[in-house]
Amino acid sequence: MEAMVRNVSSTVELLAVATHSDAVARWDEQTLSRAFHWALYCQHIHNRFHHNTAVRKVLERRLKVTNESLSPVFPDHTALQFSDLSRCQNLLMDGLLRNMHVPVSMMKMLFDEPTHLYNDGNSYQDARGICSAVIESKSACEVMRTVHVPAIVGPDAEVQAELLLEKLDVVLKQSSSDGHRANQVLDSVLQGYEEGEPHFCVIIGAALHNESRMDLKSIFILDWLGLKRNFFENMCRSLPSSHLADMAEKHLRFRDMYSEVLKKWAKEMEYDLNNRQWIPVSKNPSVSFQNLTEHFVALFKASVSLRDHLETELKTLKCTDGDFDVRGLSIWGDLLADIFKEMTRS
Repeated sequence: MEAMVRNVSSTVELLAVATHSDAVARWDEQTLSRAFHWALYCQHIHNRFHHNTAVRKVLERRLKVTNESLSPVFPDHTALQFSDLSRCQNLLMDGLLRNMHVPVSMMKMLFDEPTHLYNDGNSYQDARGICSAVIESKSACEVMRTVHVPAIVGPDAEVQAELLLEKLDVVLKQSSSDGHRANQVLDSVLQGYEEGEPHFCVIIGAALHNESRMDLKSIFILDWLGLKRNFFENMCRSLPSSHLADMAEKHLRFRDMYSEVLKKWAKEMEYDLNNRQWIPVSKNPSVSFQNLTEHFVALFKASVSLRDHLETELKTLKCTDGDFDVRGLSIWGDLLADIFKEMTRS
């Protein structure tokens, strides 16, 4: 009994260190995994004894003493109650995300795909698996909460976007003068996805969609996207055009970056006289003329200001080509014609 109480107390101290101390800068993957092991241990203790009044009282007394000893060391420490033991893994991950001293390498581990995860949900081999389990659990709750509201992106991406924004918020509050650290965080997460880059496109899209137009986090995300042209172009291919249009309406810089990508795709097309259609000729992955038209239609429908801005831009480009109305002579003229045709249909 005494050993169990002592272990719970030590784990509460560990959570305080993970949240507030610079000691996490020296943690490695093994240390991180052990931390999640002890967090899981506390959850087992809660599940086993939350109906046992005698044991619960002993643990509550020890938690009170532990919290009182931690307060002078960590002034921002939030006292943990017995009920908090049921969500120790969540508290540990949230604490790490809020700690500016967490190294980029550990951030990469937190967002990595799991290397292994047992089916019972209560065991793991490394921290990557546990973090994914927490995300999946939160995602499941999000599914239940919004079961009657269709989401543009999946709940898994929504949760991961929220976690990413939490981390960026901490980083930018500590070093708002430049975005170097924020760029490091985003770079490390992108590297962690490797073959799963399309999913990270969705996460970034969800993060921007949830942020206000003047929020510092969205400004730095857009700055980072400006440095990752290929990634941004892939993001424009991956996300629904309606979702991209919403972000373009909300963020002026996103609108300009997005419209540049659309114009780039248009410039990479040539008119096929035999088939009487515009086709992409770039060696890089591109979109069809129909897809390109759909992107513009979504932007035209998003708002009057977006429509006026893009219509003026396309008409200017059409005039540069000679202002012809004959099919196949100017992609800008043909785009305008097809956009208005689709707008009339809807």
